[in-house]
Amino acid sequence: MKKAILLLSILFIIGCKNENKEATSSEEKQVETLAQKIAWAHGFDNFEDVEEIKFTFNVRVGDSVRTSRSWHWKTNSDEIRLTEGDISRTYIKDSSIADDEKELDQKFINDSYWLLFPFQLVWSDAEISEEKKAEAPISKKEMRNITVSYPSEGGYTPGDSYEIFFEDDLLLKEWIYKSADGTRESPTTWENYEDFKGLKIAKSHKSPDGSFELFFSGIEVN
Repeated sequence: MKKAILLLSILFIIGCKNENKEATSSEEKQVETLAQKIAWAHGFDNFEDVEEIKFTFNVRVGDSVRTSRSWHWKTNSDEIRLTEGDISRTYIKDSSIADDEKELDQKFINDSYWLLFPFQLVWSDAEISEEKKAEAPISKKEMRNITVSYPSEGGYTPGDSYEIFFEDDLLLKEWIYKSADGTRESPTTWENYEDFKGLKIAKSHKSPDGSFELFFSGIEVN
């Protein structure tokens, strides 16, 4: 299995890990199985064949693109290159990131997290709630819903959580980002899915009124 570290102080969690845990309740097993199914629905089982991913992360506010930065991630070596304007920088993502690379790493974590969030349900050490039915924030449709919560310590944004909304195909349709201090809630869509070598990626995320859009361009998976 390839090393793939994307968010906070992540430990890669192998899907069958908890089969060897003795004191796991049936409810915990059910929740974990759902998390795995969501990741697999987005193509997680194809990630081990991926050698590199290229993508451009863009943010549009109103009619203006405020942010645009391109990434080239070699997943075997975790060599990551950022190109932003006329500047290009490369670093290796490992357990000992130099201080002068942390700003670069924080940008990569943010951008790749939006790109491949469903895989975090397997990769990260997030706590996942029991499934329930709830009204999605933008479409107002009743959907399946779970909360993904991150530890209060470690990483760049500890304590953040995400309410994710999905239907029976298990593809994310909407989510609500909630900051740890409770001062910010941001609902956006998950839409414009496209299949890239078996990875199902939502290329667009829009706010309820459409004035904000986070979108990806130039996606290549090899």
